Amino acid sequence: MLRWFIVIFLALALISWLSPLLRRLGFGRLPGDFRFRLGGREWDIPLASTLLLSFAVSLLTKLL
Repeated sequence: MLRWFIVIFLALALISWLSPLLRRLGFGRLPGDFRFRLGGREWDIPLASTLLLSFAVSLLTKLL
């Protein structure tokens, strides 16, 4: 159980570190990515970007 918490923490840290780079590359602005303002805060729901990145990672793992 502790191992999963560490993995989730590291994944979230990596995603937050890479998010400015991915945004400059166009991820988060694909059709199907939602951005809205609620309660004075801007919220992002990157559905299409998540699917694209998941497909790329699964393709990479199958090739290795």
